[in-house]
Amino acid sequence: MDLPEEEFIYPGTRACSGCGMALIYRIALKALGPNTIITVPASCLTVLHGMQGFCTTKVSVYHTPFATTGASASGILASLEDKGLSDDINVLAFAGDGGTTDIGIQALSGAAERGTNFIYACYDNEAYMNTGVQRSGSTPLGVRTTTTPEGKLTLKKNMPKILEAHNIPYVATANASYPLDLYEKFKKAKEIKGTKYIHILSPCPPGWGYEPKDTILIGRLATETGFWPLYEVINGEFKLSKPSKKYIDASRRKPITEYLKFQKRFTSMDEQIIKSYREYINNIWEEIQIRLANQQSQKR
Repeated sequence: MDLPEEEFIYPGTRACSGCGMALIYRIALKALGPNTIITVPASCLTVLHGMQGFCTTKVSVYHTPFATTGASASGILASLEDKGLSDDINVLAFAGDGGTTDIGIQALSGAAERGTNFIYACYDNEAYMNTGVQRSGSTPLGVRTTTTPEGKLTLKKNMPKILEAHNIPYVATANASYPLDLYEKFKKAKEIKGTKYIHILSPCPPGWGYEPKDTILIGRLATETGFWPLYEVINGEFKLSKPSKKYIDASRRKPITEYLKFQKRFTSMDEQIIKSYREYINNIWEEIQIRLANQQSQKR
């Protein structure tokens, strides 16, 4: 499959070199097309869009306060419905992990509970990068940030599972380093009615501490080690995505240290933290195996 050639983001944005979010945004807009309205809270994406009076996208963008992304998407959709345009225009909420897992979770939960017909995409760079790398609910265990200088003491929040508990029709995980998988998931979400949620790993060179040229490598290692499985939940049915299917076999996963060693944010970790990561990954995949087995038995 080839991606469409048309671009909806102008060149020369203010994003950092090697920014995973910029790649995600580019792919998402290719999938959704020109008939799209985007709502964005305070985030790295507002930096990418540019200074007041300018915008780097060819589609309409509404900048909203940090906590209100889900509410603003609901308002945009209500306006389109009133004008009879809701079937013709995609509403996309696009927020970072701080604006999703923490500050924006209330408005998102409310919209999901109502079944609001929009796509919510969280680009997860695992900290508040735009304001100086403070920890978020999505920051992984042991990571050093400006507010956890000795390393975060808890695991990252499982936001896809929280959204799945709202019984919405589509939940997916994705990764900036797998653009075709990402593209297909946005295309699929576009055709489903109701609230759709896509949680996307977004490698961040300055926040994670690696060379910009290694963004694709770092993202792929997250999936290849089993730390970031790619999957979909469609009307309650769990499906592993193609890039992750082989990693259900633990022997095919790369050691988690292959992922951690490239990033300065992990340099203070001791062996106990690394052991905790191994257990964390094993638990993720055991749960996946149980879930798939249960689904298979129910179909018999």
